[in-house]
Amino acid sequence: MSFELREHTADVAVEATGDSLGHAVAAVADGMAAAMCGEIPDGGDRYDLTVAAESKEALLFDYLDELIYERDVRSVLPADNEATVDERDGRWQLKGSYRGVPLADVTARDLKAVTYSEMDISETDDGWHAYVVFDV
Repeated sequence: MSFELREHTADVAVEATGDSLGHAVAAVADGMAAAMCGEIPDGGDRYDLTVAAESKEALLFDYLDELIYERDVRSVLPADNEATVDERDGRWQLKGSYRGVPLADVTARDLKAVTYSEMDISETDDGWHAYVVFDV
């Protein structure tokens, strides 16, 4: 599971891979945290979350949007993300968790929103690939 930050005009993009869909999605979330904060300190409580959607793309969007919401409501940076993804009867479900680093402990730049612009989530010969653009 890995990610890279990519330059994208006025925005920032995260490109990630993983051996499973859940690992790729969690890697995008870790990339989102890295886009907000260069150095992420230890500490913080672990939080669980569940997201469901009608497609892989909608699931990825809704998951990242939920993490941004969690950041805003709990005043934490969602880091060290973990996720498992299952598809049942045409519905996609993610069960995950993150370590919420208090925003008071970090210097973070604002990341406003996840976008569908150029979003890709696809299975490859090596696992899964994801690409997401964030509005900053």
